[in-house]
Amino acid sequence: MKKGALIVLVAALITGCNTIGVYEKTEAFASHTWAASNKLNFSFNITDTAAFYNVYVVLRHTDAYRYNNIYINVTSTVPGDSTISHQHNFVLANNTGWLGSAIDDVIEQRMTINAVPIRLKKGAYQVGLQQIMRDDPLENILNAGVRVEKVVQ
Repeated sequence: MKKGALIVLVAALITGCNTIGVYEKTEAFASHTWAASNKLNFSFNITDTAAFYNVYVVLRHTDAYRYNNIYINVTSTVPGDSTISHQHNFVLANNTGWLGSAIDDVIEQRMTINAVPIRLKKGAYQVGLQQIMRDDPLENILNAGVRVEKVVQ
């Protein structure tokens, strides 16, 4: 029994050494629909400016979601800078199925906003998410949010 617990602990340490979660928050959609007028806003603080970070959009949807992608307008306010807005086309599925992790009929997608790990300035950040698909409201979306991970090198 002790050997089994040790193996689990070592496996957790090995898989957990690559990133450290700094911030994660999602907003649920009560009717499982995301209206284009429902812009989500998230705020987080960065204190370690020497580290590299990955910033993700987190999306949970049901298997009944009818598209293999989602267009999201991501607005970010960086400390001391202006607000920047980018439209992202996040691919959610390919010919073999959903790209995210699935439990039952719920699929969680973590889509990176930055192509490579980046350094962030010290201070308060704000990130806004707005779906910009043609369907309004967009059905079978359970929640959406933002995740920030510190990359351990």
